[in-house]
Amino acid sequence: MKLKLTIFIILFGILISFAQNSNEAKLDSILYWLETHIKNPKDSTLLGVNSLKAIQLAKKSGNKSTLAKSFNYITIYHKEFGQLDSALYYIEKEKDVYLQQKNDLELANAYLKHKDLFLLKADYAEATKNVYKALDLYEKLNNKRGIALCYASIGDLKYYERSYAEGVEWCDKAIAILKPLKATEDLANTYRIKANDLLFSSTDYEETLATINTSINLYKSLGETGIPMMASVNWRGNVYKYMGRYDEAIADYQANFDNSTKMGLERYLIPSLGNIGHVYLMQGKYKEALPYNLQAIDLIKKTGRVRNLWENYMHVSNIYESLGDYKLALYYHHLYAQALEEFKDNTIHGLESEAQEKYLTGQKNATIYFQNEKIAQQKKTKTLYVLLTTLLAVILFGLLYNYRKRKRRNVQLQELNSELDIKNKQNELLLKEIHHRVKNNLELVKSLLALQTAQLEESATKDAMIASQNRVQSMGIIHQKLYQGENLGHIEMKDYFINLSEGILDTFNAEDKIKIECAMDNLELDVDTAVPIGLIVNELLTNALKYAFPENGKGNILISLSQSTPETLTLKVADNGIGKTKDLAPKGTGFGSQLIKLLTQQLNGKMAEDNVNGTSVIFQFKTKSAA
Repeated sequence: MKLKLTIFIILFGILISFAQNSNEAKLDSILYWLETHIKNPKDSTLLGVNSLKAIQLAKKSGNKSTLAKSFNYITIYHKEFGQLDSALYYIEKEKDVYLQQKNDLELANAYLKHKDLFLLKADYAEATKNVYKALDLYEKLNNKRGIALCYASIGDLKYYERSYAEGVEWCDKAIAILKPLKATEDLANTYRIKANDLLFSSTDYEETLATINTSINLYKSLGETGIPMMASVNWRGNVYKYMGRYDEAIADYQANFDNSTKMGLERYLIPSLGNIGHVYLMQGKYKEALPYNLQAIDLIKKTGRVRNLWENYMHVSNIYESLGDYKLALYYHHLYAQALEEFKDNTIHGLESEAQEKYLTGQKNATIYFQNEKIAQQKKTKTLYVLLTTLLAVILFGLLYNYRKRKRRNVQLQELNSELDIKNKQNELLLKEIHHRVKNNLELVKSLLALQTAQLEESATKDAMIASQNRVQSMGIIHQKLYQGENLGHIEMKDYFINLSEGILDTFNAEDKIKIECAMDNLELDVDTAVPIGLIVNELLTNALKYAFPENGKGNILISLSQSTPETLTLKVADNGIGKTKDLAPKGTGFGSQLIKLLTQQLNGKMAEDNVNGTSVIFQFKTKSAA
């Protein structure tokens, strides 16, 4: 019995060891894949999936280092392809691991990555805190490259604080350290940041252009074609723009747009779109500029990268003002003012954080120095406490002021939102009432035409009056759908065609003989498009019922409407009747055909007719896509 138990324990241990080795092998394989594919946007979905698998396997193995690496990969995935908030969540997890390991170097690197995420969210206060925390650790480790990266990051933050000359100085400090280290990639990024600050701190655009070209050439030497290179190319476009070299600026922006589209990097379309729009605005090409800035705003809202939102609102407001649309110009000006206020608040918080971090760093360094200078310590400590008290008082006053200001602003916004909500509901009720009354008036017109028709004896006149009733009915159904539906601006076309068909079949008393089928998916169109299409279908159905099935013949009519692209609609009305022949040509007034042609021209469309096996009419309409 003891022998059996011993054998069982040995076998169980072997199984556990085998499972552990298998998990570690899987984890190593996934981490290798992530390392070799992390910069490939085509693998974005797999990057997320494999990063989560790596986290699960690392937790099972208990290996803290691989767990931190896995958190780093999922952070990069969410930064480039997912959500910034998720990236912020996982970078905190990575930092927690390094804190437990007391791995100061990797922790400092994580602080810099954390800074980049806060910078994308325009949270300059948190970005500044992370830079100075990283700098403190790099200085303790005497890590020259890390110190230089922090200097460059501070230069980047100075750009958003509009302290451009100071930003140039920080970048020059970083470059002086990085050159002897031959850190080419870091140098390329630092030259780009320096060019950012130079553009607005100096009128010497040639120096700025030379600086950004240095960055681009360094990236070329590394074979870099991805996001870092695109950032430098984008800034060269900005330099060209302020030099008045607009064609070269647009060429750089368009190259980035094409590269971002090819790589599937939707969020990196934002600077290209916004800058192309700005160039057209500077050239006075307002209509060309508008769609670019509007699309940039949509992508900014979608991705949460809000730091340039106020600038695009400003451009759109200026464009609408130049186009004479003062209502929209005022609307976007309000959005611009609100976004700019938030940008300024974030900048102020960033400056406060920088002041605090500088103080804390200075205090730590001073503590080491004062241990060797105990006599001087007493006087300097008193001065330090006075400065600290003053600084804290200023910060507390600023925080209190901002708190009260924000509180007042929130109350005002709540009141304004309540008023707008009430007005929106009132407007919605009024609009529904208008559509209801229009529908009732059209019903009245139809009834009057029906009474007049009943008194007529001439067949051709009666047919014309019945056709007029059907046209009024087709418009009445649209207004009925509008006040009955949830969307006051759009019509669901399939349901509309069904109701229209039922009404026309009833008019001709043909429910038992003719079957009308709507072979299409649900599709919503605006009123301006739905009304002429409804009238066209009304005319075609009327013609089919009058001429396609003589002598009370039976048959089918097919209606379909599809939207192959946002700008293209395809309408088809087909019957299996006798078709058009010379002997049996329809004898009408021709008004219906003229109406169809006019409505087709109104929708910028084309019509084609086929009389094989019945009659089939196909339309291609060009509509305006949403901006």
